Amino acid sequence: MSDEPTSFAFDAEAEAAIAKIIPRYPEGKQASAVIPLLYQVQYQMGRQTGSAWVPRIAMDVVAARLGMAPIRVYEVASFYFMFNLKKMGRYHLQVCGTTPCWLRGSDQVLRACRDAGGLKGYGDSSSDGLFTLSEVECMGACVNAPMLCIDEDYHEDLNYERTVALIEALKRGERPAPGSSIGRQTSAPEGGPIVLVEG
Repeated sequence: MSDEPTSFAFDAEAEAAIAKIIPRYPEGKQASAVIPLLYQVQYQMGRQTGSAWVPRIAMDVVAARLGMAPIRVYEVASFYFMFNLKKMGRYHLQVCGTTPCWLRGSDQVLRACRDAGGLKGYGDSSSDGLFTLSEVECMGACVNAPMLCIDEDYHEDLNYERTVALIEALKRGERPAPGSSIGRQTSAPEGGPIVLVEG
Protein backbone atom coordinates (compact mmCIF):
# COMPACT_ATOMS: atom_id res chain seq x y z
CA MET A 1 0.00 0.00 0.00
CA SER A 2 2.72 2.48 0.91
CA ASP A 3 6.36 2.61 1.84
CA GLU A 4 7.52 2.52 5.44
CA PRO A 5 7.90 5.93 7.12
CA THR A 6 11.44 7.19 7.64
CA SER A 7 10.82 8.58 11.12
CA PHE A 8 8.57 8.04 14.11
CA ALA A 9 8.05 9.86 17.39
CA PHE A 10 5.41 9.20 20.01
CA ASP A 11 2.71 11.89 20.12
CA ALA A 12 1.41 13.51 23.30
CA GLU A 13 -1.40 10.99 23.75
CA ALA A 14 0.97 8.04 23.47
CA GLU A 15 3.52 9.71 25.77
CA ALA A 16 0.83 10.18 28.42
CA ALA A 17 -0.03 6.47 28.21
CA ILE A 18 3.63 5.43 28.26
CA ALA A 19 4.20 7.53 31.40
CA LYS A 20 1.66 5.26 33.13
CA ILE A 21 2.82 2.00 31.53
CA ILE A 22 6.57 1.91 32.18
CA PRO A 23 6.38 2.48 35.97
CA ARG A 24 4.31 -0.71 36.27
CA TYR A 25 7.47 -2.73 35.71
CA PRO A 26 10.34 -3.14 38.23
CA GLU A 27 13.56 -1.23 37.71
CA GLY A 28 15.67 -3.04 35.15
CA LYS A 29 12.66 -4.90 33.73
CA GLN A 30 11.28 -2.13 31.52
CA ALA A 31 11.68 -4.38 28.46
CA SER A 32 8.56 -6.15 29.74
CA ALA A 33 6.60 -3.10 28.55
CA VAL A 34 7.30 -3.96 24.91
CA ILE A 35 3.78 -5.23 24.14
CA PRO A 36 1.96 -2.21 25.61
CA LEU A 37 4.33 0.14 23.78
CA LEU A 38 3.79 -1.67 20.49
CA TYR A 39 0.07 -1.19 21.05
CA GLN A 40 0.69 2.54 21.56
CA VAL A 41 2.52 2.65 18.22
CA GLN A 42 -0.35 0.87 16.47
CA TYR A 43 -2.99 3.13 18.07
CA GLN A 44 -1.01 6.24 17.16
CA MET A 45 -0.55 5.15 13.55
CA GLY A 46 -4.30 4.56 13.40
CA ARG A 47 -4.99 8.05 14.75
CA GLN A 48 -2.48 9.78 12.51
CA THR A 49 -2.80 7.87 9.26
CA GLY A 50 -6.07 5.93 9.47
CA SER A 51 -4.05 2.69 9.26
CA ALA A 52 -3.30 0.92 12.54
CA TRP A 53 0.04 -0.76 12.03
CA VAL A 54 3.59 -0.96 13.43
CA PRO A 55 6.32 0.25 11.07
CA ARG A 56 9.89 -0.94 11.58
CA ILE A 57 11.17 2.53 12.45
CA ALA A 58 8.66 2.65 15.30
CA MET A 59 9.93 -0.70 16.59
CA ASP A 60 13.40 0.86 16.70
CA VAL A 61 11.99 3.76 18.75
CA VAL A 62 10.36 1.27 21.16
CA ALA A 63 13.67 -0.60 21.48
CA ALA A 64 15.54 2.62 22.29
CA ARG A 65 12.89 3.69 24.81
CA LEU A 66 13.07 0.36 26.62
CA GLY A 67 16.83 -0.14 26.35
CA MET A 68 16.61 -3.37 24.40
CA ALA A 69 18.02 -4.67 21.13
CA PRO A 70 15.77 -3.88 18.16
CA ILE A 71 15.74 -7.56 17.14
CA ARG A 72 13.94 -8.38 20.41
CA VAL A 73 11.17 -5.94 19.54
CA TYR A 74 10.94 -7.36 16.00
CA GLU A 75 10.62 -10.86 17.48
CA VAL A 76 7.72 -9.84 19.72
CA ALA A 77 5.93 -7.85 17.02
CA SER A 78 6.20 -10.65 14.47
CA PHE A 79 5.19 -13.40 16.92
CA TYR A 80 1.83 -11.96 17.99
CA PHE A 81 -0.89 -11.72 15.34
CA MET A 82 -2.46 -8.62 16.92
CA PHE A 83 0.35 -6.43 15.60
CA ASN A 84 0.00 -5.40 11.97
CA LEU A 85 3.42 -5.18 10.34
CA LYS A 86 2.18 -3.72 7.09
CA LYS A 87 -0.11 -0.83 6.29
CA MET A 88 -3.73 -1.82 6.75
CA GLY A 89 -7.05 -0.55 5.51
CA ARG A 90 -8.97 1.84 7.74
CA TYR A 91 -10.94 -1.14 9.08
CA HIS A 92 -9.28 -4.47 9.81
CA LEU A 93 -11.82 -7.23 9.16
CA GLN A 94 -10.75 -10.37 11.03
CA VAL A 95 -12.85 -13.44 10.24
CA CYS A 96 -12.68 -16.33 12.70
CA GLY A 97 -12.34 -19.57 10.76
CA THR A 98 -12.03 -21.95 13.70
CA THR A 99 -14.40 -24.94 13.89
CA PRO A 100 -17.25 -23.42 15.97
CA CYS A 101 -17.47 -20.35 13.72
CA TRP A 102 -17.06 -22.45 10.59
CA LEU A 103 -19.85 -24.81 11.65
CA ARG A 104 -22.13 -21.81 12.25
CA GLY A 105 -21.41 -20.12 8.91
CA SER A 106 -18.12 -18.22 8.93
CA ASP A 107 -17.84 -18.99 5.21
CA GLN A 108 -20.87 -16.71 4.71
CA VAL A 109 -19.21 -14.00 6.80
CA LEU A 110 -16.11 -14.31 4.64
CA ARG A 111 -18.19 -14.15 1.44
CA ALA A 112 -19.97 -11.03 2.70
CA CYS A 113 -16.64 -9.37 3.52
CA ARG A 114 -15.37 -10.12 0.03
CA ASP A 115 -18.57 -9.02 -1.70
CA ALA A 116 -19.35 -5.86 0.30
CA GLY A 117 -15.76 -4.87 1.01
CA GLY A 118 -14.43 -5.37 -2.51
CA LEU A 119 -11.84 -7.88 -1.30
CA LYS A 120 -10.34 -10.83 -3.15
CA GLY A 121 -9.60 -12.89 -0.04
CA TYR A 122 -7.48 -13.10 3.07
CA GLY A 123 -4.53 -10.71 3.09
CA ASP A 124 -6.18 -8.37 0.58
CA SER A 125 -6.88 -4.67 1.07
CA SER A 126 -9.67 -2.91 -0.79
CA SER A 127 -8.74 -0.48 -3.56
CA ASP A 128 -10.37 2.39 -1.63
CA GLY A 129 -8.13 1.74 1.38
CA LEU A 130 -11.09 1.11 3.70
CA PHE A 131 -10.69 -2.61 4.44
CA THR A 132 -8.06 -5.26 5.01
CA LEU A 133 -9.20 -8.86 5.43
CA SER A 134 -7.50 -11.41 7.68
CA GLU A 135 -8.29 -14.89 8.91
CA VAL A 136 -7.80 -15.43 12.62
CA GLU A 137 -8.01 -18.43 14.87
CA CYS A 138 -10.35 -18.68 17.84
CA MET A 139 -11.07 -15.33 19.45
CA GLY A 140 -13.08 -16.83 22.29
CA ALA A 141 -16.57 -15.85 21.13
CA CYS A 142 -17.54 -19.39 20.12
CA VAL A 143 -20.91 -19.36 21.86
CA ASN A 144 -22.04 -16.47 19.62
CA ALA A 145 -20.50 -17.81 16.42
CA PRO A 146 -19.91 -16.84 13.73
CA MET A 147 -18.08 -13.68 14.59
CA LEU A 148 -16.07 -10.96 12.91
CA CYS A 149 -13.60 -8.74 14.75
CA ILE A 150 -13.36 -5.23 13.30
CA ASP A 151 -10.20 -3.62 14.66
CA GLU A 152 -10.77 -4.55 18.33
CA ASP A 153 -14.57 -4.81 18.35
CA TYR A 154 -16.31 -8.20 18.29
CA HIS A 155 -19.44 -8.51 16.13
CA GLU A 156 -21.22 -11.78 16.79
CA ASP A 157 -24.17 -13.90 15.62
CA LEU A 158 -23.55 -12.87 12.04
CA ASN A 159 -24.82 -14.19 8.74
CA TYR A 160 -24.31 -12.98 5.18
CA GLU A 161 -26.93 -10.21 5.28
CA ARG A 162 -25.98 -8.86 8.71
CA THR A 163 -22.31 -8.82 7.74
CA VAL A 164 -23.05 -6.92 4.54
CA ALA A 165 -25.12 -4.39 6.54
CA LEU A 166 -22.22 -3.98 8.98
CA ILE A 167 -19.72 -3.31 6.20
CA GLU A 168 -22.09 -0.91 4.44
CA ALA A 169 -22.43 1.04 7.72
CA LEU A 170 -18.63 1.29 7.95
CA LYS A 171 -18.53 2.62 4.38
CA ARG A 172 -20.93 5.39 5.46
CA GLY A 173 -18.59 6.31 8.30
CA GLU A 174 -20.82 4.77 10.97
CA ARG A 175 -19.41 2.56 13.71
CA PRO A 176 -22.05 -0.05 14.68
CA ALA A 177 -22.09 -1.11 18.32
CA PRO A 178 -20.11 -4.28 18.96
CA GLY A 179 -21.69 -7.43 20.32
CA SER A 180 -24.46 -9.69 19.16
CA SER A 181 -26.13 -8.70 15.90
CA ILE A 182 -29.36 -10.39 17.07
CA GLY A 183 -29.51 -8.68 20.45
CA ARG A 184 -28.39 -11.73 22.41
CA GLN A 185 -27.67 -10.92 26.06
CA THR A 186 -23.95 -11.66 26.46
CA SER A 187 -23.70 -15.43 25.89
CA ALA A 188 -27.25 -16.40 26.89
CA PRO A 189 -29.15 -18.71 24.55
CA GLU A 190 -31.01 -17.18 21.62
CA GLY A 191 -34.28 -15.84 23.00
CA GLY A 192 -32.80 -14.89 26.35
CA PRO A 193 -31.70 -16.49 29.61
CA ILE A 194 -33.51 -19.64 30.75
CA VAL A 195 -31.87 -20.18 34.14
CA LEU A 196 -31.32 -17.86 37.10
CA VAL A 197 -34.02 -15.53 35.81
CA GLU A 198 -35.59 -14.89 39.19
CA GLY A 199 -33.85 -13.28 42.17
